Amino acid sequence: MKERVAFCWSGGKDSALALYELRQSAEYEVVALLTTLTRDFDRISMHGVRRELLLRQAQAIGLPVDEVWITQGASNAEYEAQMGAQLAKYKSVGISRVGFGDIFLEDLRVYREQNLARLGLSAVFPIWKRDTTELIESFLACGFRSITCCIDTRKLDDSFVGREIDRRFLSELPAGVDPCGENGEFHSYACAGPLFDNEISVRTGETVRRDSFLFCDLLPN
Repeated sequence: MKERVAFCWSGGKDSALALYELRQSAEYEVVALLTTLTRDFDRISMHGVRRELLLRQAQAIGLPVDEVWITQGASNAEYEAQMGAQLAKYKSVGISRVGFGDIFLEDLRVYREQNLARLGLSAVFPIWKRDTTELIESFLACGFRSITCCIDTRKLDDSFVGREIDRRFLSELPAGVDPCGENGEFHSYACAGPLFDNEISVRTGETVRRDSFLFCDLLPN
């Protein structure tokens, strides 16, 4: 019998590839998506993607999405309390693992595992320690498509936001920028690929600068 997993879904390319790999596994059954949203904006936290686009992804994937709501500028204590409440619900219905799309950030992995362990849960990291150049090539070769929704302007110039991540995009990344943006250089929205029953049609809207981050508002077509 497969082990039931809830997947921590950001909506981006790494989440998409990690979830895709989990769903190919003979060991795990993904039963729900878990996403943190910011109440004040009605958007995915960190990525700034509209909730409507999250729901379109979930529908195209064919999984329910469990929403964890936090306030703008939420403290770690607030985040952990809200997330903990949802994780406790999973534990109560026999879900024992939570999946993540992290690749090589050791401190983040430890943080996730410690939080889960307090509730008697464990983590699974399907793309952990994979070479990020190989990963993004695999993502593109599988037919996935994604658009950057947020960039760190300390690492990339404004032209990189609102762009599809393709081989031209990758070839233009400055030296030192991870091709998967694993150090936070950019975040993305996955809109097509073998994970989805249909392509999610989006267009780019206005850009908004918050501190050193530039967000591109993605709009549903």
